[in-house]
Amino acid sequence: MSKYIKQMEMDSLKKTFQGVRDLVVLNVVGLNAVADNQIRHGLRKKGIRLKVVKNSLARRVFDDLGLRLEKAWEGPTTVAWGGSSIAGLSKEIDGIRKKHDKSIKVKSAVADGQEIGFDLALTMPTREEAIAQVVSLMLSPARNLAAALLGPASQLASQLKTLGDKKEEMAAPAA
Repeated sequence: MSKYIKQMEMDSLKKTFQGVRDLVVLNVVGLNAVADNQIRHGLRKKGIRLKVVKNSLARRVFDDLGLRLEKAWEGPTTVAWGGSSIAGLSKEIDGIRKKHDKSIKVKSAVADGQEIGFDLALTMPTREEAIAQVVSLMLSPARNLAAALLGPASQLASQLKTLGDKKEEMAAPAA
């Protein structure tokens, strides 16, 4: 491959992966064309894309983009990116990997530009789950404050009601 062609391919990869911070690196071998097409079509509906890359060119491009990968550049490489977050992407890839366990092997994952293990990427919360956790943590002190205010107030109201009932009982037999 000439230098000009390599440079064109690297420019194309830079354009494709510009702004991508979450991805999963795979080794897809032995998958027939029909299964490959079905997988790509299903992932495309979910906003996930797959691209087979040449290791030496992809390594240079990813280094330029600030995505450092150490373990991913041995054997054939396919890059998956897209979806709502690294957790969502990882869960989709894991589901497909389980269906085609002999053909698809995960090499690594990248979350926000840093290489992480795929198992860690699977356990990370999705964007929606993380927002829900933050909201829950923000509301927790308010719940505690409300409980602290309502607890003694309800006890006082209960005691006042009991005293009122006793006064009514004492007044009723006298009549």
